[in-house]
Amino acid sequence: MKILVIGNGGREHTLVWKLSQSPRVSALYCAPGNAGIRQLATCVPLKVDDLAGLKNFAQEKEIDLTVVGPELPLSLGIADEFRKAKLRIFGPTRNAACIESSKSFAKDLLLRCHVPTPQSKTFDQLDQARAYIDSHAVPLVVKADGLAQGKGVIIAQTKEEAHEAVTKMLEHGQFGEAGMRVMIEEFLDGEELTLMAFADGRTVIPMIAAQDHKRVGEGDTGPNTGGMGAYAPAPIATDSLRQRIVRDILNPVVEGLSRVGSPYYGVLYAGLMIHQGEPYVLEFNARFGDPETQVVLPLLKTDLVDVLEAVVEHRLDQIAIQWHDDAAVCVVLASYGYPGSYQSGLPISGLSTLDHAKDLVVFHAGTETQGNDVVTSGGRVLGITAIGHDLRSARNRVYEAVDLVTFDGQHHRRDIAHRAVPLT
Repeated sequence: MKILVIGNGGREHTLVWKLSQSPRVSALYCAPGNAGIRQLATCVPLKVDDLAGLKNFAQEKEIDLTVVGPELPLSLGIADEFRKAKLRIFGPTRNAACIESSKSFAKDLLLRCHVPTPQSKTFDQLDQARAYIDSHAVPLVVKADGLAQGKGVIIAQTKEEAHEAVTKMLEHGQFGEAGMRVMIEEFLDGEELTLMAFADGRTVIPMIAAQDHKRVGEGDTGPNTGGMGAYAPAPIATDSLRQRIVRDILNPVVEGLSRVGSPYYGVLYAGLMIHQGEPYVLEFNARFGDPETQVVLPLLKTDLVDVLEAVVEHRLDQIAIQWHDDAAVCVVLASYGYPGSYQSGLPISGLSTLDHAKDLVVFHAGTETQGNDVVTSGGRVLGITAIGHDLRSARNRVYEAVDLVTFDGQHHRRDIAHRAVPLT
């Protein structure tokens, strides 16, 4: 079976790594890939938004299945284009992917489906947004309506911070087109939780629940990022809570999308806040999360190819998905300055010391090769994942490994999984 993975980050490296373990895979490609992916797959110099080029490549190579990693090509309609060409692809249509590419679309859907979510209102006029802020209590959450790579969410503790956030987006174009509309949302205190699920338009099967660490600084401080680490399983996600999330959130949303003519095929990512014991939807993503994928897929026992194929062929109800009874912790090594500006092209040392560790995987996110060297090429550079019999052993192991890998300006959080395993 020939498989093409689209993307070049840690999520895509994890997908390639997991797919490469399947005996069903005869050829594995990734566009455009990175230095780590290159060790497992043939990298193809095509950008993720080059829909025509990707489709032509899939046709020329007779690709059996394409797996879409990032949100951008989904929002541009890559799944629609591939299906028109009779090419099998894992990922939702452009209309269904609006659940991520437009926060206002997602919020309207949630309300129609009677799914619990914080109160909010969307604006494209600065004076109206400012008036709304003045008439509501803080904290408030200000969100860019479109795709902003996980950075378009600001938790404003004061009205001045909220005014500054909407001004930067609507007047100064901080997030470009993604911030031309803003959502101002009620702030809910509690514990965040990620539950990803496979969906084939009818059947929804949840994965192991994970918890991401979005803030750049320890103690959940500083600006939001695309994710500084994750762990799974998240103890807060009891069996009863997971069942409630599937029953009261995931199933109604998938059914709601089918009712409006946009059946959902792929991974549905629910970003949740557990507030006073109740789950509320903060956001949806239309694909695997990053870095949650780096802790969830290593725990998957079933052949990933079998699962993806069951989704594409709308027979998810016919497959039993099994998981390892282990735990995983991922720590992201980031460039100095991230999530702001940062320097690239810095040599990375220490990677070879982790090459043959059975309980560790190094997932490349922002890397490339220069001669014989692996160098940095992004804000989030590496995600080091450790697997252990419990979260404490996995976390102890991952930080042993993190200390062996260095590049100039490297920074990471030392408190990943602190909610589940108290720091000592």
